[in-house]
Amino acid sequence: MKTAITATNFNFPGQKSFYKGKVRDVYNINDELMIMIVSDRISAFDVVLPEGIPYKGQVLNQIAAKFLDETADIVPNWKINTPDPMVTIGLFCEPFKIEMVVRGYLSGHAWREYKSGKRSICGVTMPDGMKENDKFPKPIITPTTKAVIGHDEDISKEEILKLEIVSKADYDELEKYTLALFQRGTEIAAKMGLILVDTKYEFGKKDNKIYLIDEIHTPDSSRYFYKEGYEVRQINNESQKQLSKEFVREWLMGKGFQGKDGQQVPLMDESFVGLVSERYIELYENITGNKFERSDISNTLSRVEKNILKFLESNKK
Repeated sequence: MKTAITATNFNFPGQKSFYKGKVRDVYNINDELMIMIVSDRISAFDVVLPEGIPYKGQVLNQIAAKFLDETADIVPNWKINTPDPMVTIGLFCEPFKIEMVVRGYLSGHAWREYKSGKRSICGVTMPDGMKENDKFPKPIITPTTKAVIGHDEDISKEEILKLEIVSKADYDELEKYTLALFQRGTEIAAKMGLILVDTKYEFGKKDNKIYLIDEIHTPDSSRYFYKEGYEVRQINNESQKQLSKEFVREWLMGKGFQGKDGQQVPLMDESFVGLVSERYIELYENITGNKFERSDISNTLSRVEKNILKFLESNKK
């Protein structure tokens, strides 16, 4: 849809480099600031889909900003300012080359591995006798590598340390922060009638200090179930009512696409794109408890650029 922003091409004062992620466009300002523009791109199975989703970038950016503020007492984070609904500006950090995935329930990728007969993921043993969406005895951490192109890969703590991707001292800190953030996210979700099923965190370093970077507890990085009826649905072997982009993955799988070589990405028609947009807004309102204020998207790129330049100018003073 024409109102969705799927690409940016700005040239800001002091701009040193530009990185285009699956969803985010990141501008490096003098190795001091990172300007992160959360686009309306959507990815699934590590593939960016052709169609953008209106308001998706705003939803992700505003949820992440809220939860960065609400977890700053656990671990310092990179955020300095959100000058636009789709933009966060923060500290330039050197990212760790892994993502810390934490799972409270047997869902998604972990379930697909379990269903195939595996009882270990990323070196972590999963109990026998579980069924899809059962709660683990305690949350498990299942890290992945960070692929610039293609698929992130599962990796164990032992492999991370052996390959010296992260030092043991830093990894111990990342584990501690990951479990504490997940606990906080679980508590916040419960107050809103939701279950935080699983999520991922990314961390970086600046001046030898660890910071939480990127997004947190958004529907792109997390899976949520509705708390009401969870137990009944599990007992009756029914699908859980969830708020995440898993329904997009399921739609794609139903069309024969799982991101594998040779598979063609199915076209999302306008009605499905609208449905996805509404689902993202639904999650925003459910997880934050706030009414979603739709920004003016008649000339989004111009608005974004103007707001970023205004911040950069004020930051020089």
